[in-house]
Amino acid sequence: MKDLGARLAVSGIGIPALLFILYQGGWILGAPLAVIAALGAGEVYRFAECRGTRPFPWLGIPAAGGMVVVASLRPDFPAFASWALGGLGLLVLLSLTLALFRRGPGGAPLGAVAVTLFGAAYSGLPMACMVLLHALPDRTGWGALHPSHWMGLMVNLLPLAATMFGDAVAYFAGSAWGRKKLFPSVSPGKSWVGALGGVTGAAVAGIIWFAIAEAHLPGMPVRGYASAAALGAVLGVGAIVGDLAESMMKREAGMKDSGRVFPGHGGVLDRLDALTFTLPMAFALFWLLEVAG
Repeated sequence: MKDLGARLAVSGIGIPALLFILYQGGWILGAPLAVIAALGAGEVYRFAECRGTRPFPWLGIPAAGGMVVVASLRPDFPAFASWALGGLGLLVLLSLTLALFRRGPGGAPLGAVAVTLFGAAYSGLPMACMVLLHALPDRTGWGALHPSHWMGLMVNLLPLAATMFGDAVAYFAGSAWGRKKLFPSVSPGKSWVGALGGVTGAAVAGIIWFAIAEAHLPGMPVRGYASAAALGAVLGVGAIVGDLAESMMKREAGMKDSGRVFPGHGGVLDRLDALTFTLPMAFALFWLLEVAG
């Protein structure tokens, strides 16, 4: 009950706070997301250290937060991509140089460099995509007659709703009817019925999102309820994979939670696990639909 109370308290504060910063946009959105990205990268590096790999956190943690800063300064995707790619390339070169002088052949230099790069991208890119999603309606001219703050919030609500609603439906469906396990070696509690319920719930979230967002984003490339349901379902699949991927890393590290940032909820990655997939996927799907349309 104590753990449940902590979870409810964190959710009661966290969800309104998230909606507030998503409505505000700009640095009110970018600054906390940069901190979250940095904390998430640090948790990845702790996973690796539990298995004997020694990355370079003092390079990777700023790089993760820096990706969000770049997205805030350059919210247009081509501009962001060029700066982000250059930053990750520089991170590789610096990590290799440090590995050469600090690790040597016997100090697992390849693992150190690979994990440093992975941690920065795994945690930084999803948070950067939230900033890019917020700016997407302005950049593409969706709903030009509506306040941009509302448009940025509306676009982000699709991956957030698909992730959260799908997760809730998966939990209840799996608890009630789940028998055959989905991936027992990674997450013993997840079942095929729960996964199907999660995808279905995400599709329903997509439909609800479209019913709300259609009036605010008349120029968006999602043309009807069927398309919105399909987008939600695809994001639902991504949420499951993202959840399993983070569980896999925790199991390899022998850790129950990625950290203790949120009481009752664990670390940053325990909250971001599904979003590490659904936020980049949502941006990519919107972008591709815009280009194709």
